[in-house]
Amino acid sequence: MTMTPSVPDNDRPPPARFALGPWAWKEIAYLLANLPMAIAGFVYTVFMIGVGVGLSVTVIGLPLLVAGLQGARWFGRMERGRARGMLGVRVEEPSSFTRGSREKGFFTWLWAGLKDPVGWRSLLYAFIRLPWGVLTFTVALVSLFVLWPVLPFIARGLTNADRAMVRGLLSPSDELERRIAELESDRGVVVDTAAADLRRIERDLHDGAQARLVALAMGLGLAKEKLTDDPEAAARMVDEAHGEVKVALQELRDLARGIHPAVLTDRGLDAALSAIASRCTVPVTVGVELPGRPAEAIEGIAYFTVSELLQNVSKHSRARAASVEVWRSGDRLLIQVQDDGAGGARMDGGTGMAGLAERLGAVDGMFVLDSPEGGPTTVTAELPWRDRVTAAAVKAQ
Repeated sequence: MTMTPSVPDNDRPPPARFALGPWAWKEIAYLLANLPMAIAGFVYTVFMIGVGVGLSVTVIGLPLLVAGLQGARWFGRMERGRARGMLGVRVEEPSSFTRGSREKGFFTWLWAGLKDPVGWRSLLYAFIRLPWGVLTFTVALVSLFVLWPVLPFIARGLTNADRAMVRGLLSPSDELERRIAELESDRGVVVDTAAADLRRIERDLHDGAQARLVALAMGLGLAKEKLTDDPEAAARMVDEAHGEVKVALQELRDLARGIHPAVLTDRGLDAALSAIASRCTVPVTVGVELPGRPAEAIEGIAYFTVSELLQNVSKHSRARAASVEVWRSGDRLLIQVQDDGAGGARMDGGTGMAGLAERLGAVDGMFVLDSPEGGPTTVTAELPWRDRVTAAAVKAQ
């Protein structure tokens, strides 16, 4: 089973050994670098707190304190990078300081900066590190000459305390902050996906229907010129133009179906999924058990998810049968697509699975792929359920 992990679980160093291996040297170098970093952080903290609080009665005091908190954020980012590179500690980046508050006014921005928890925790981290930096530097330096046989174990014990400090003070403070960071990342995925879809629509229009309509207009112009001199040739050209119109109309229908099919708007997921299942090269059974229709955005994502999965079944699975099941469980919309093909599908196999996982993750969904070699392949997708807002409800609001 393959899932899209949120944080890589590779921050556990190997066990400490008597030999001074690469991990031990990294930890020793980290301990020796603690002192200069701690001195820099302590001096910065004392200076910014002293100046910011001392000048708080003036106009520039509080803005200066906010700027100092943003500098502390930078110091925390640097310490997370140092711990990541030398100790293998991987923590998520906290949510960024909201710059949108500046658009709401200076005082809103000022208040948001003064109560910024990430900045204050980074400042606290920098402040309390001085005695610890002195201790670890002294112990590591002395142990290099006196206790070097057991130095890897000493370094591991001291750096474990460093790991705990980084995770406790420099990681996102709670689940809400972690969720904000995830949503900020997902927003970029949504924007990139929308831009890619717009480029695809523009390309399809330019290369398909638009080019065909231009040729149609030229053909009709030539037919108009020949109408009096050679009526039979003009009639043939009109017949050809009539055929071109039919082809252009079909291309426009296909393009519209790719944007948002009419059957989905008019009749919902059951009919729309049955329509795409009928176009699959593999016999597909469809089962949709929903108490009502979800929100339009969720319904559209569910439709295009199943559509792309069935395209993969047609192109890559070598299956004899497939099934699509859609149902609601609590506040989640569940989709399961299964086929009895050869299996072996992967997230990075060039079948668009990774893109689907990103799109679902961008709307707080989940994507699970189970495809052992030899099959069967089962894809389970989850989407948040939101009730559909009717036109009457919108008008009433």
